[in-house]
This record gives sequence, structure tokens and C-alpha cells, in this order.
Amino acid sequence: MAIIVQKFGGTSLSNAEQIRRAAKRIIERMQAGYQVCVVASARGHQIEDLLRDARELNPNPPKREMDQLLSTGEQQTVSLLAMALDAMGHKAISFTGSQIHMLTDGVYSNAQIKSVDSEFIRRELNEGRIVIVAGYQGVDEYGNITSLGRGGSDTSAVALAAALKAQECEIFADVDGVYTADPAVFKNAALLDEISYDEMIEMASVGSGVMHIRSVAIGKRYNVKIRIRNIANDNPGTIITHEVPQMEGILVSGATIQKDMAKIGMAGIPNIPGKAAQIFARLAEAKVVIDDIIQTEISPEKANMSFMVAKQDIEKAKAVASQLKAEHYCDTIMVRDNIALVSVIGVGMRSQFGVAERMFGALAKAKVNIESITTSEIRISCAVGLQDVERALEAVCLAFDLDRPARQRTQVAK
Repeated sequence: MAIIVQKFGGTSLSNAEQIRRAAKRIIERMQAGYQVCVVASARGHQIEDLLRDARELNPNPPKREMDQLLSTGEQQTVSLLAMALDAMGHKAISFTGSQIHMLTDGVYSNAQIKSVDSEFIRRELNEGRIVIVAGYQGVDEYGNITSLGRGGSDTSAVALAAALKAQECEIFADVDGVYTADPAVFKNAALLDEISYDEMIEMASVGSGVMHIRSVAIGKRYNVKIRIRNIANDNPGTIITHEVPQMEGILVSGATIQKDMAKIGMAGIPNIPGKAAQIFARLAEAKVVIDDIIQTEISPEKANMSFMVAKQDIEKAKAVASQLKAEHYCDTIMVRDNIALVSVIGVGMRSQFGVAERMFGALAKAKVNIESITTSEIRISCAVGLQDVERALEAVCLAFDLDRPARQRTQVAK
């Protein structure tokens, strides 16, 4: 029998009524002839409650103990969901990440999955049971519980779908799928029927919160068909899959913004080999995550460099930059914390021209000043003032017809 993996997030499992609703979704798939493996997150605001309790006792709790604590949220959920299914007449069994031997490395709070014992799960499925697995968690080679970090339950679900060679991985959420932009900012955003792995990875990297990069990357690597669906209705949702020819006919598939950004500028860097490597080695030592690096030669002897960081890392980045200045790595430093990114993403950029022209023209018409520009093969990102970013998003969405379904959208550069 074909296998379906379903994942239910915490907001879909907040109370008994919602747990029963999730159980009905599971039963629908069983009755359609599938074996079903389920991944569940901690309920509602349970994780926030646990974090608050921990920090009340210890403002800087050990990461191992935090993983041990936070894993209990998912364990409660999977047991309750199994009980609900049993009460509805279906055999179900729940497991922790360690019980299914989801082996990870030993990095607490952000572990990487190394392997999963799929045969263990298959035996239970072949006995006619629904297998329910606690998301977000695994176990290292020494038996320590480890958490998978941000988006960990999605990562668990896609990894299980890959290991089980599932026909599909359904991610249930409180939205109908992936939109061309955040509907909370651009109210006329259109729902996408499908999006490529590469586009979804790029969107996740520049602000989309629908799925985390790691889970989509696993899907791409192991060819897992991922479907984002709304638990509250029967709409088909959005499929995340490999790029298909018709995707290239759409110039831009989506647009995003990132508001939680800051920019560090370092002027007068010695223009010699290895200097950039030394600077970013120091930032890496401070565990500062870097985005959108720009370096410009201003003379044979000097260069300017700027890079973006998350606002949560700004103090660490400033401290490192100040140390580097004191050590004569640069002449001056500049820090901006009122900056944001607006980005457009689309695999159509690979084969069509005019994207940059249309984007920059739309921003100019909206009187939005561009501070810097970075690109990838299928993305263009512009740094703009924080006060302008929502206006910038609306401008680029309208420029690329992102208020219309893909089949109606302009397919060539204007």
C-alpha cells in the first residue's frame, strides 16, 4: 500500500476539538486506501509556556536541558492524538523521535538528521496501525534528545516521507497554501497551485514563513512531493515539486519582504587577498549568520564591504566589526537597523529578460530608494528603508501581476 505522511502544526492541535478534527483528516486518508504516518507538533502555545518556565528558573539554560524539556510538548500531543484515533475506532500508536531511531548529530537546539529506521515504522504500518511521531526531535548516538531547530516538525515530516518513500507529504496549516506574497501585507496575493523546490527555498530564505529551508531542501534531495493544505477545508493547496516546463513561462512566482534585518558597512578595507576571509572567519566565530554580501573596490589599495544580518545578531556583529576596526581591518564602520529587504523570485528569470528593469522601475515609481541589490539565479533582492518596505512589496507585486493566478499572469517582460 502507498504511504502518506501528514504533519499537523501546533495551532491545528490546540484543544480536544482540533485534535479530533486532525484525527478525521487522518482517517480520510486511511479510508482512501493509504497507510498513514503522522508527525505532530506541540500544541498551541505550549512551547512558549515551557520556555517561560525555563527562563524564570535560569536565564541562560543549558541547551541539552532545553531540548530535553521542549521535547515533552510533542510527546504529549502524539499520545493525545493516538487516544483520539483509538476512541474513533482506529488502531494508532505514538512514538518519540528516539523510539523510531531518528538519529541526529549532537548539536543541541539545531540538530541535523543522519538516519531514520524506516523498517521500524513499516512494521507498525503493516500491522494496520496509524503511526504518530513526535516532530522536532531526534536522538544522538549517545542517547541524548536533540531538537531540530526552527521548522523542526516540517523537517521531521519530510525526512520521514523520504525514508518511507511516501507518495506525498501533506503539511496541514491554517492557510490554503503558498501565496504569491504575504496576504497580511499584500491583500490581493494569489494562491499558487504549485511552486518549485528552488523557488520555495529562495522564498523561505528571504522572508516566507510557510516552510523552513531545511525541510524543502530535504524534499528536493529525495524527490518528496510536498503539499501545503488548510486543515479547515478540502482545497487542494499548493504542491512543492521539481521544476516543470510551464513554470519557466512565469516571469516571477512570488515576492517577499524581510523586516528583521540590519546592515553593517565596513569602509576602507585593505584590498588584498585573504582579508575578506579573515573578516568572515571572525564573524563565524561569533556565530553571526551573514546574508547579502557586497564588496566594491574603491582604489587599488582599498575596498568597501557591506553585509546584512538578522536584527537579533546586530550586537554581536557590531562588536566584531568594532574589534576589526581597532585592529585596522577597516577605516570606518556603519550600522543600519532601519533597513529591510524586498525580493522577487521565479525560475522564469533563467530564460527571460527584463525582471530587473521592471522591478527597479516599479520601485522608482513608488518613490522607494534602493540602498543595495543582490541576486541569485532566480532571485533579485533590494535593500530599502524599513518605512518603505510594505509600499515596495505592493509595487513589485502589481508590476509582476502577483494579484492574479499563474495561468492569467503576464508571461513576458513588459
